[in-house]
Amino acid sequence: MKLIYVLFDSLVRNALGAYGGRWIPTPNFDRFAARAVTFDNHWVGSLPCMPARREMHTGRYNFLHRGWGPLEPFDRSVFERLGREGVYTHLVSDHFHYFEDGGATYHQRYASWDFIRGQENDKWKAMVEPPIERFKKMYDPRNYTLPEDRKRMMHCITREFVKDEADFPCVKCFRGGLEFLDQNRTANDWLLQIECFDPHEPFYAPERFRTAAGVDESHPVLDWPRYDAVVEDVYACEQMRANFAGLVRMCDHYFGELLDYMDRHAMWEDTALVLTTDHGFLLSEHDWWGKCRMPFYNEVAHIPLMVYTPGAAAQAGRRCTSLTQTIDLAPTLLDYFGRGPDAEITGASLLPLLAHDEALRDVALYGIFGGSLNVTDGRYTYFHYPRDLSGDGLYEYTLMPTHMNRMFPVEQLRGLALGRAFDFTQGVRPLRIPALREGERPELNGGFLDTRSMLFDLRDDYAQNRPIDAPEVVARLKAAATAVLARHDVPAEVYERYVLEPLAD
Repeated sequence: MKLIYVLFDSLVRNALGAYGGRWIPTPNFDRFAARAVTFDNHWVGSLPCMPARREMHTGRYNFLHRGWGPLEPFDRSVFERLGREGVYTHLVSDHFHYFEDGGATYHQRYASWDFIRGQENDKWKAMVEPPIERFKKMYDPRNYTLPEDRKRMMHCITREFVKDEADFPCVKCFRGGLEFLDQNRTANDWLLQIECFDPHEPFYAPERFRTAAGVDESHPVLDWPRYDAVVEDVYACEQMRANFAGLVRMCDHYFGELLDYMDRHAMWEDTALVLTTDHGFLLSEHDWWGKCRMPFYNEVAHIPLMVYTPGAAAQAGRRCTSLTQTIDLAPTLLDYFGRGPDAEITGASLLPLLAHDEALRDVALYGIFGGSLNVTDGRYTYFHYPRDLSGDGLYEYTLMPTHMNRMFPVEQLRGLALGRAFDFTQGVRPLRIPALREGERPELNGGFLDTRSMLFDLRDDYAQNRPIDAPEVVARLKAAATAVLARHDVPAEVYERYVLEPLAD
């Protein structure tokens, strides 16, 4: 058995022709959709990047117990399990968050890995005295506050070393994937993960893709919107969207090179291919840029998934309408290699859905630690916010006290206690650490925006422009969400935070 797992970051569904997108040509993504089964009702779980990847490894939600962080000692990674049981796993990735404090345990779960440097603010190249004045002329201050914004300064330095198309990390990722295939495509029992940080911001693509997307090269760079309300003029918005479009064009092109390779070597006969992303991104829709701080509109939460297996080749071009989520990927990978799920997994294998739709769940929950509890049944979506976002009683349960790029501060650790064991911690009692301002509590670091609880009918208003008042629907969705919380053995304070009544024992 052989499988290629292609994971992009922030690949928005509305950019793909296979999902009705028309503003960016995506001939290769669409070409794959014609061969694969396309999932029309696929949703995120935990956001953003590393919480989503913990779900991909473990097959269960992250955001109900913890924020951004590493895999835990008690987590069972499907990639590590496959490796123990005779399936060789290889990761090629430019996702630099794996090498920050909050992601440092993921890549070692693979039999081998190749890390490509140079994305976003990866601390890659040293420049003690950067040309700040030149940078200020090159980069629009609406996106780049230089030199105060050290994150964006690091990216400006990196771009001094990424000039030719072959230098771009996404290009190197696919080259690394093809190198693995050159060496190993005739072997048996392997999984190759090609993971590209693109089209995540900053939206920096090779020149030919920027030109095709209509980027104005005579103007200072506008390619890195801040996670906030849209305040820019029409020109700036168009340029940021054009730079994003150039990046999607690049992703589509190099994904097409993988498809060409599989064509040349008749790999469709014995190799599965999965294409997906971790989350989407608001590109001025609803007058927002970004994700996480603002409501989890469909542009962020409703994401693409396409799956091809040799055994389901006859299902080419089929659409699946079953309600699926990121947590379903782990059991799907296990199932493809003939392994059953671990007891802690709450997702379900998608392989049976390649031939016919069936109900996997009544509702899907999704969100970010500490934020709104979002729920959909595929027809309705409901954003349910706590009454007091910044109130006490929010705790992280972890044995790996690191945030995105730093350890938990001592001020936060002073309040820790030993928590209870959960049904996924293998009898281990994790630390119970207050989510404090001194840590990285989301609403106290930048703040959540527009925290209204809202219900939308996706059949009549997929764009989510008109919240509706339907108390009976809200009550039904909240009751279904409560059942999902119980299945995930959430701590008691979660029910209190969201004013939900726990199920009776």
